[in-house]
Amino acid sequence: MNAISQLENSVLSATQLFKSLSVDDQLALLWYVYTEMGRSITPAAPGAARMQFAEGVLNQIKQMSHSQQLEVMRDLAGKRNTPISRSYGIWSINTKLAFWFELSELMVQGFVAPMPPNYQPSRDVVQVLESIKELDFGQQITVLRNSVANMGVDPFTE
Repeated sequence: MNAISQLENSVLSATQLFKSLSVDDQLALLWYVYTEMGRSITPAAPGAARMQFAEGVLNQIKQMSHSQQLEVMRDLAGKRNTPISRSYGIWSINTKLAFWFELSELMVQGFVAPMPPNYQPSRDVVQVLESIKELDFGQQITVLRNSVANMGVDPFTE
């Protein structure tokens, strides 16, 4: 197997592992990716994103209770058909990446439901996170793109 095939397989494998996680584990993994892996991920998203599309949704989320905020995140990851999921579904991939980055920032700042202080990641989350850490920067971004791209609901395919 050549090096390019191995790289593609590593990205595909990490993406499949992410998609096999439960909704809550997917959300936890996104949190860890954005907070634990440093800020090297962010330049790939916000610069090219059209955040004006996501700002309204982020503002709506900030106005909700923590339990409602968590439910919105679960709706997105679980592809439940809701107004916010439909809005998310039509954004570009870069806007989706930037949205999750902004959401993680709002969690750190206390505006959005934080990770529970006693949360311990499942063995599966740790496994996927470790597989992502082994990838180079470009591959990590590809896995993230693949992971957030299909969240939400595309109202034009329903």
